[in-house]
Parts: sequence; C-alpha cells; structure tokens
Amino acid sequence: MILIPGWNRMPQAERDAAYNNSAAVEDSPALNAARIEASAAFRAKHNTQLDLAYGESQREQWDIYPGGDASAPVLAFIHGGYWQRNRREEFAALGEGALAMGWSVAMCGYGLGPDVPFATLCRQIQAAFDWLATHGGEHGAGGSIIASGWSAGGHLAALAAENAGVVGALAISGIYELAPIRDTYLNDKLHLTYAEIAEFSPMRRPVVNKPIAIAYGGTELPELRRQSRDFHAMRAESQAPGPLIPVPNADHFRVLDALSKPGGMLLRAAADLLA
Repeated sequence: MILIPGWNRMPQAERDAAYNNSAAVEDSPALNAARIEASAAFRAKHNTQLDLAYGESQREQWDIYPGGDASAPVLAFIHGGYWQRNRREEFAALGEGALAMGWSVAMCGYGLGPDVPFATLCRQIQAAFDWLATHGGEHGAGGSIIASGWSAGGHLAALAAENAGVVGALAISGIYELAPIRDTYLNDKLHLTYAEIAEFSPMRRPVVNKPIAIAYGGTELPELRRQSRDFHAMRAESQAPGPLIPVPNADHFRVLDALSKPGGMLLRAAADLLA
C-alpha cells in the first residue's frame, strides 16, 4: 500500500479534499456542461453504431464511431466519474480528434456504484474489451485497440491493458492505488472492501508488459499527480514500456482537451503506442 506521509493522521476533510477534483476546479460545472452538449451533437451526427450490448444491463453497451477504414486503430475510451456517476454518451465529443486522424472511436459504458459492486464493474470492463476485440470489426472498428480512460476510467484502462485484445493503453489522471479512496467521501457509494482494493489496484497487480502512456494535468491535485508518477515508476522499475506525460497547465478537466483536439498531445501519445 502506498499512502502519502501522514495520511492516517489527516483530518477527514483534508482526505476528502485531496481527491475532490470538482471542488478543486471552480468552473468544472461549466466545463462538464459544455462537454455534454458537444457530445450530444457529436452522437447525433455519428449515429450508426450506437447502444451495442456486450452484457445484460443497459449500461453494458458500446457506442462505436467507425473511421473510414475498418482496419484503422481503435481508440476505446472509458469515462470517469469516480465509478459512481456519468455516462459514456456524455464523452462522445472526445472522439473528434481520433476520427479526424482516421481512427475509429469506441465509447464504453459500465455499471456504477452503489448499484453495482466494485468488483463487478471492473469485470464488466474485461467483458467489454473481449466483446470489442471479437465483434468490433462487424461494426467498422476492427483495428488495433488502444484502451483509454480518464479519472476512474484511467484506472479501468490500466486494467483493460491486461486484455488479450488490447495492444496498449492511455491512462489519463487515473487512480492506481485504491486504498486512499476507501478513506474518503467517495467510498460512501463504492463500499470498497480490502479484498477489492488488493485485487483491483493496478499498483498491486502483475506488471503488464504492453505500452501504457500515463498522463496527468500539470495543475491537478497533488494526489492525482502522485498516483500517476507512482504507477509509472513501478512500471519503469520492471522495464515496462510507456511514457509519463504531464500535460502543462492542464487541470483535471482541461487535460481532456489534449485528447479531443486534432493534433493534441495525448492523441499523439496514443498514436505513438502503435509505433
């Protein structure tokens, strides 16, 4: 377990603040609203391969936005929301840059706490990528799969990198050691157990010898930056490939601009994973 010095003596309010990205970025409600509006427009424009079920529940679905070539690489994105909020549809616009460079884009849905146990939602991600690797080509997305995700989705993208159908991952502003989450307000809905923390913390799992680019915003909360640095350091110690990418002057929400915009730093990083 990796915790910052003094974590166990820290007042509850300070622990909560250490992981409260929304409170740390004053205009986060406006940024979220703008992304949701842009995503609705994007989804309406590219509406041919939506709501593709990989499981039984309504959230266990993919939206696929095919590129011009079915064999082009696939950016498969997992949304954030601390495993307890948001929907894949609200992040569709992040695919604009990938589509512009000829890739296909796939947006992954999954169950959320407290309705779905944490272990179950993590296993849903593996089932989702099994489905995408097997059936993506039937929907115009049959190329090499790069798993990507932001915040909680960054954690899930690191897990998805273990999937046989995934060639690499781009994990953005993720959580790779879950133990601190259990000590914050976030666990009110997640109900993380010690067993789940041990099993699903990427820091505690066998190192995946595939390229994983680990990115974070340069002005993010210190704990988010530390999580990324620690995960990269652990992988580097095992000589696992993949860069650490601090995105200059980006907070937890604006870091996504580097993925969504054509030529963005993180979009280039995703392409470099295939080099």
